[in-house]
Amino acid sequence: MQEDFHYYAAYCAAILAGYPHADSLSIAYADQFVDCCTETYLKKVRGPMEASTTQSQPELAGSEMDHLTLQKITRIWASFHFLPFDLYATLPGWHSKGYLEKYRLICKPNGDLLVDTVERAKGKGLEAAGVAMHTLSDTWAHTYFAGTPSLVINNAVDFYDMTDGVEKELVFGHNPTVPEDVEKGNYVNTPNLTEEKSIMVLGHGRAGHLPDYSFFRYKYMPAWGRYEEIYKDNPADYYKAFCQMVYALQYLRGEHKEFVRDTYADRIVAPYRERVMAILEKRQINACEDWKAFGEELSGEKVRDFDSFAYEAEYRDAGKKDDTFLGRFFRAAIDQKSMVTNRIYRSGSKIAGISVEQDGKKAKAAGKEA
Repeated sequence: MQEDFHYYAAYCAAILAGYPHADSLSIAYADQFVDCCTETYLKKVRGPMEASTTQSQPELAGSEMDHLTLQKITRIWASFHFLPFDLYATLPGWHSKGYLEKYRLICKPNGDLLVDTVERAKGKGLEAAGVAMHTLSDTWAHTYFAGTPSLVINNAVDFYDMTDGVEKELVFGHNPTVPEDVEKGNYVNTPNLTEEKSIMVLGHGRAGHLPDYSFFRYKYMPAWGRYEEIYKDNPADYYKAFCQMVYALQYLRGEHKEFVRDTYADRIVAPYRERVMAILEKRQINACEDWKAFGEELSGEKVRDFDSFAYEAEYRDAGKKDDTFLGRFFRAAIDQKSMVTNRIYRSGSKIAGISVEQDGKKAKAAGKEA
């Protein structure tokens, strides 16, 4: 997903969940900021390096694919963008431990880690809610891909556009500086290489931005599925993601006693279903303006545009940085990353490294007090 859903749609979801305008903006900002908080940014503001929630193209391009670097990449991308569905998944027949460790990182909605993610954010502020909403919504967009570089898992071939109900083969370019064009059918993905641990097979690189565009319906053949065909209906998935965000945010506000997986705020969103689906199905690269207009109609307030530098001065000048927006965001990011990577470690895998789980003043390593 991209800014249109992570910021503007998240704002709409927060308003429908009952949050006031200012709080909804804070949740939405934290949601989108997950895609901005790189190590480069953290160095600039002198924030904690362990709070990184994404990596820029220059950071990834300059990475040596050694063991420690691969663990760092996995910690970031599996924790926030490709939340694993089942860390104990099994397959028929024999498979190597290394293959199973990667296979178990495949992202899908409604796994145990999603429940942990949302429950963990309760009572920890708006920034933690935003981090959780980013992770939740990406489970829908990034389904069937894993947050670790792996050819045998993330490679994919034979993409067909099914958006208009007519099968049309997609031909990708590989130059990221060339703008994508819906009308001309110009889309970009990573090159088809043969290296198992290449950065080109991190996440949905082989699918380009198709998972990030809400209007796309497509089919393709993934490596992890032995190149058998899979159909992906983005508008349907994005609608479910939106309804689940509303429900999750209601839970975080205290309207529900527990967060139940595969549960959605359908009744609340139903009066707006036609409007939401019209936005989701509109063939456009960027839906920010449409989501923004919807949000302003819902709240009657002006929704300011996202500005990744908005809270830098507050953080830089603060005597007690933990009391700033960025300080609270960094704390939430560290908590989420430590939880996910510790769960991976406790499952018997070191693919994300040896992890210590941090939760307030508690720290647990491999499930034991550390």
